[in-house]
Amino acid sequence: MTTVIASPVARSALARRAGSLYLTYILLNIVASLVGHIGLSDAQTLQATITDHETMFRLGLVAALGSGLLFALTAWALYALLRPVDETLALLFLILNAVGVAVQCASYLPLLTVLAQADSALGVTGLDGLAALSLTTYQTGFVMAQLFFSAWLFPLGRLVLRSGFLPRFLGWLLILDGVGVFVWFLQVFLAPAHPEISYPAWVVGFVAELGLALWLLVKGAGPTRETPTASPPKIPG
Repeated sequence: MTTVIASPVARSALARRAGSLYLTYILLNIVASLVGHIGLSDAQTLQATITDHETMFRLGLVAALGSGLLFALTAWALYALLRPVDETLALLFLILNAVGVAVQCASYLPLLTVLAQADSALGVTGLDGLAALSLTTYQTGFVMAQLFFSAWLFPLGRLVLRSGFLPRFLGWLLILDGVGVFVWFLQVFLAPAHPEISYPAWVVGFVAELGLALWLLVKGAGPTRETPTASPPKIPG
């Protein structure tokens, strides 16, 4: 049977805090992608942004780093919310999230090499050798982080399913998102010429994580679903 320590009011407040952090993380990710082309953009687009639109790239990089911090804080808030359900599983997804954030933030470091070359006025021709290697290193590190971001969704989804105060469909969506992100990870390393394999995963991931963020923010955490217990049979008197 699910045991929840926090009162419903305190639990709902914590859920809304987690939802606000999660939603802000998602918004900053969108800003990083649209403004700085950091994330799902191809290497050529990112290189052009660094070379021709340095200010936009810098804004995108700040947004990307900020989103990493917010993602770690989101995981902490979800850990506090779901720890009473199963502390071991909650600690597992917290660790996996932290490792993923660390790997992803480290993947941004090679972009500073490209930025330094752009600042040195080498022009497009100067962005061939070392810059191309830096962009490849960034993309490889970014995708490596997805292995941990895939793994953290499985214990998170399991805890949502078992929580009793969050809708079960969100738990299944998160598990499906974990499968999709893992498929993306495999596609990049095993079938790089077929990015279309990953497109459904991006859609599922956006729906699952935005859905969880909005539910937590708007609905909070509902009352715990109790498992009905059978009444003892009456002995005829």
